[in-house]
Amino acid sequence: MTKQKNPDVPEGTLGRIDGPIVMIGFGSIGRGTLPLIERHLDFDRRRLVVIDPDDSHRQLLDARGIRYIKAELTKDNYREILTPLLTEGEGRGFCVNLSVDVSSLDVMKLSRELDCHYIDTVVEPWKGFYFDEKMETSKRSNYALREEVLEERRNNPGGATAVSCCGANPGMVSWFVKQALVDLAKDLKIKHAEPKSREDWARLMQKVGVKGIHIAERDTQRAKNPKEMGTFVNTWSVEGFVSEGLQPAELGWGTHEKWLPSNAKTHDAGCQAAIYLMQPGANTRLHSWCPTPGPQYGFLVTHNEAISIADYFTVGKGQKPDYRPTCHYAYHPSNDAVLSLHEMFGAAGKAQPRHHILDEKEIADGVDELGVLLYGHAKNAYWYGSQLSIEETRKLAPYQNATALQVTSAVLAGMVWALENPDKGIVEADEMDYKRCLELQKPYLGPVKGYYTDWTPLDNRPGMFPEDLDRDDPWQFKNILYRQGPN
Repeated sequence: MTKQKNPDVPEGTLGRIDGPIVMIGFGSIGRGTLPLIERHLDFDRRRLVVIDPDDSHRQLLDARGIRYIKAELTKDNYREILTPLLTEGEGRGFCVNLSVDVSSLDVMKLSRELDCHYIDTVVEPWKGFYFDEKMETSKRSNYALREEVLEERRNNPGGATAVSCCGANPGMVSWFVKQALVDLAKDLKIKHAEPKSREDWARLMQKVGVKGIHIAERDTQRAKNPKEMGTFVNTWSVEGFVSEGLQPAELGWGTHEKWLPSNAKTHDAGCQAAIYLMQPGANTRLHSWCPTPGPQYGFLVTHNEAISIADYFTVGKGQKPDYRPTCHYAYHPSNDAVLSLHEMFGAAGKAQPRHHILDEKEIADGVDELGVLLYGHAKNAYWYGSQLSIEETRKLAPYQNATALQVTSAVLAGMVWALENPDKGIVEADEMDYKRCLELQKPYLGPVKGYYTDWTPLDNRPGMFPEDLDRDDPWQFKNILYRQGPN
């Protein structure tokens, strides 16, 4: 009897990798990316190798006949381990870096030295970086990590394509921003030529009148079993969330802002597109909006895209450009993750001894609603994004929940784009062809829709205590940041 194909599952080869593939990391994102590579890329299975210090899921590799190396990459050994793997045999290799505690920049530089393609989902430093108390706060920021990548690009332009920060966010959301901006221009009947450059895109956003952007996310995926004390439960990397959650809250800082938080700091060098607050991002609350819950709290967790998007859409340069949108993450994670954060910060920021990522079998129901909220224009606010449920995720791809599939499908799109554009040097998601990337990714994103809302941060406030608000301009960050009394 012939097995019926699932009509929801995309089929077809999207590109070919002639050389070796080295996947660093086999956590939730690595496991989810593997079947997408198998489904959509033509490669020699004998030339794929996975490196990870944790072998608890190696049975998935053994069953496929895929080579596995149990090793922890460090500053001292990464060249020795990776060089022979990426240069084995003929053809241009591809390094897929889905790890934590491994320097993205160092592995990217090595890959390009060896004329190999490269992709990652975040600019990750070596282990210990986030918690180095001897380091200045500004130096352990995502701003600083991104500036190092940009400096490498300036010093070594061109060469094999290396895609920096290409997951769901950072990554996919940059493509959402462009699509949302085009939608807005159309609905506002603003005539414009198709943007061909960063400057064109920035001037279009200025013309449309966007004051700022929330990367607005609500994860409602619900576990079948309640969270236990002493365990940090999340729908994606616990180590990654804890690390970025304890970094300072960072945001791209727009030209419309009239108020600066008392604990805000600027950077001495670089693109000058961002500020940071002297408090951890995962303990900083915001007023935001998503289609399903409507008004909600989000956490101002630092992310690369908050800086890269603000930088990309800047008209002019420096600390006082002609135009720049405010941009930041406004993240409401799953309920278990929220409880885990409260427990962690209640223990002076010390993470729980046990970490657990909810897989697709442990989740009862829920959706990861991840999009971009462009606000402050003539139509007030517009959310555009993915509303991917766990039920649809199970139909589309194995070994992952909805949160992971939004990431892994972006990795696939980034890999295909790199193969189609093989010698672009180091690129960020903001600079890629958003139409092509979304075309590649959309089959895995569930409903991808846009929603207008009349809500502003001045709405739905308790109103029982005094608040220092700017009622003349609802979309000031002063109104978005949760605080009580004057500041």
